[in-house]
Amino acid sequence: MKKLVAYFSATGTTARAAGELARAIGADLFEIVPEQPYTAADLDWRNKSSRSSLEMADDACRPAVVGGVENMAAYEIVYVGFPIWWYVEPRIVDTFLEAYDLSGKTIVPFATSGGSGLGKAPQRMAELAPGATVLEGRMLNGNPDTDELRTWAENVC
Repeated sequence: MKKLVAYFSATGTTARAAGELARAIGADLFEIVPEQPYTAADLDWRNKSSRSSLEMADDACRPAVVGGVENMAAYEIVYVGFPIWWYVEPRIVDTFLEAYDLSGKTIVPFATSGGSGLGKAPQRMAELAPGATVLEGRMLNGNPDTDELRTWAENVC
């Protein structure tokens, strides 16, 4: 089965987790890059006028991304990583999910967070990827080792 690890990382934490996961399972790696990079001020969740706060308050918001996966049809399993924002995936991940026909694929969410779990992200992602099987996924906080990541990935699908 051909696997892809696609991720959005605002501060580098999710990027590290995604890189480790891709290495552990022999998957291709794809970064979801915002067309307009996020600044520290954009990410200030305590400021109701910050970019991230405004995006997350609008279910229809779809921040633009740069580039795309060249041959999504080749992948059977897509691990999608992101930082948890307001107990769900950031809207830019929604942009990514809606850009492809993911029907028939297995999507495995993984996330990083300073204190919350995946929340409603798997359910929301299932709505955004009709015809795909979206699994519960897991948090990848800290530094899970390669064997732990491989074992989880083998057992999740």
